[in-house]
Amino acid sequence: MSRNDIEPTGATPIWPLAPQGGHELAMPQDWGQRSYGSSSPVDLNLATIWRIVAEWRWLIVGAVAVAVAGAIVVTFLTTPLYRASAVLEINPPQVEILEDAKAKTQSGSQREYLSTQYGLLASRSLAERVAQEMNLASNPEFAPANADRATRQKVAAAVAAGNFKVDPVLNSMLVRINYTSKSPITAAQVANGFADNFISLSLERRYEASSYAREFLQKQITRVKSDLENSERKLVAYAQQQSIINTAGGSTTEGGSGTGDVSSLQGQSLIALNSALTAAQSKRIAAEQKYRQALGSHNTAEVNTNTAPLRQQKAQMQAEYDEKLASFKPEYPEMIRLKARIDGLDQEIRHEAGTVTSGINTSALADFQAAAAEERSLQAKVAELKGEVLDVRGKSIQYNILQREVGTNRELYDALLQRYKVIGVAGGIGTSTVSVVDRAQPPGGPYKPNLFLNLLVGLGLGLLGGVGAALALEFLNDTIKTPDDVREKLRLASLGVIPKKKGSEPLSEDLKDQSSAISEAYFSLRTSLQFTTDTGAPKSLLITSTRAAEGKSSTTLALAQNFARLGNTVLLIDGDLRKPAFVTDVEANEGLSKLLTTHEPIAKHVLKTQVENLSLIPSGPLPPNPAELLASARLKAIIAEAVAQYDMVIIDGPPVLGLADAPLLSGACRSTLLVVESGKTRTKAAVDSINRLKASGAHLVGAVLTKFRQQSHGYGYGYGYGYGYEAYRYGGVSSREREIKLIAQRDA
Repeated sequence: MSRNDIEPTGATPIWPLAPQGGHELAMPQDWGQRSYGSSSPVDLNLATIWRIVAEWRWLIVGAVAVAVAGAIVVTFLTTPLYRASAVLEINPPQVEILEDAKAKTQSGSQREYLSTQYGLLASRSLAERVAQEMNLASNPEFAPANADRATRQKVAAAVAAGNFKVDPVLNSMLVRINYTSKSPITAAQVANGFADNFISLSLERRYEASSYAREFLQKQITRVKSDLENSERKLVAYAQQQSIINTAGGSTTEGGSGTGDVSSLQGQSLIALNSALTAAQSKRIAAEQKYRQALGSHNTAEVNTNTAPLRQQKAQMQAEYDEKLASFKPEYPEMIRLKARIDGLDQEIRHEAGTVTSGINTSALADFQAAAAEERSLQAKVAELKGEVLDVRGKSIQYNILQREVGTNRELYDALLQRYKVIGVAGGIGTSTVSVVDRAQPPGGPYKPNLFLNLLVGLGLGLLGGVGAALALEFLNDTIKTPDDVREKLRLASLGVIPKKKGSEPLSEDLKDQSSAISEAYFSLRTSLQFTTDTGAPKSLLITSTRAAEGKSSTTLALAQNFARLGNTVLLIDGDLRKPAFVTDVEANEGLSKLLTTHEPIAKHVLKTQVENLSLIPSGPLPPNPAELLASARLKAIIAEAVAQYDMVIIDGPPVLGLADAPLLSGACRSTLLVVESGKTRTKAAVDSINRLKASGAHLVGAVLTKFRQQSHGYGYGYGYGYGYEAYRYGGVSSREREIKLIAQRDA
């Protein structure tokens, strides 16, 4: 036999067997430290979301349908609105950094300027101006007709501002202004009104700013002019008081020193005398040099010039004397006469030379003495003027201070006057930084409602609401729904998944058909139980559930039949002494309750069924104290006797919560199987049941999930699931081996 025959496709995996001997199911190593009351966090993955959506699909579909219907209703009930748009270009003012340089605008200030303009477009003052300029207060669309003028004006401005929207165009200096109205013509008119009034308001704001600047400059010019006049008066009065005569119109240099004294009369005189003294010194030096030269050189040139005729005459006579000396002796009278005349000319020459030399020396000395006297006179005057100039310089300190004050006031006055002229010229230009690129035109169709958009919004809201509600209901409904929940929340091995039965036929029909989905699921459960111990299926098995009507009795019957079909002798004990699940057609004077009160052998209370190898011990008469009977030592003796006679003993126990019966039965049995109804059993209740069973010493081999909807949770075998838990009858009755009919009552 292959593994597929033992574990049909879709069977839930079970824990591996323990390596040691025994018949207990091997659990994970940390099983003993795990708390049954703490469940792992919900893993909200795609598979979980898909499972939740599939399970709550009709809720989501309903939410989407309601949202789409609401969107359609809202679309047809909404008044059509029209939107008109105008496009403006806003150019930030150019800032001239330097004179005769190109104007520049910084990017940071440009962004701030554009943001400011967007804020001004959406301002209340602009809306009030538009309402006033377009007389919107008289339009019933903007204001009620029965209110006073001021109230209608405010309401109209509020309506205009509320329907107006500024939409800047990214990465540009363009801005789109939109206005929404019930009338397309009104929408275009108001949008253009906003554009025109914004331009006008911008120009007026600039003019008002320049007007304010002019008024401010006028006040400053008047004040500075008065300060200039006062400082000039102080300067003139101080100059008169100190007798400071300033012949030049310029200001003095810093500190009142250096060339600053040139502007005073004494300074100019001192400069003139210094120049004259320099010339006199030069003249005196030249005369002195000439005099000294005259004394040393006797003025040979001038002497030669004055005695030249005499020397020429002497030379002629000397030549004549020398010529006649060749013929006559010196003692000759004529020679003596010539010699006497030559000697006379020498004497005259010497006399003339002495006369010339004496005249020249006298003239040079006189010139030298005159130049020296003039120099001394100028030096005396210069020394006198120096004292006066020093005195004037001391007085000029305050004079210079007053003069600088006059210069400062004059420069400030000239600058303010020049700025006033510039502002006057610029203020009169009236150039706006805002211009209209596209004027608003009446739109051809309504802006709202948009049926397609509303349907998309409705669809999105419906899906969002439906999925959100499904998730909320899913997590608020903290129940065990899937095998993963069994493993993660209950910390139990999921031994099987029993699908929910379709149709109204009894479960017996599906169990008879071994190819049905339910039969396959129970085959898988039976196979899983066979691997829970190293010796096969548990010899004694209690099947219980957290609460009633979870499919516990049906699971008991199906497992008993499946194990009986394998050739094992199976004893089914109805252990519910309060509401028995299996009843017979015979008198209810035999069964488990009777065995618990007597020491009779179990053979007297065993009834054969029409299923081969399957026997039944019914619950017997209903006792008044079931828990006391089950708490006696007789219960373990009965189970031990049954285990000794049969291959397998399966007990259908009562629910755990609210009763002490199931924990007592689990303590007497070798193993316990917990039946959990998918989507109905709450996690806390199941955990409490497990804790109670564990406290009684029960060995839980795992859990089986019943009434599972494969389409909702994405698990299973691909079959149709579900069962109704109706009554099941089996067989007839014989004389000695009474063949009984079994009826499942509580799982209906």
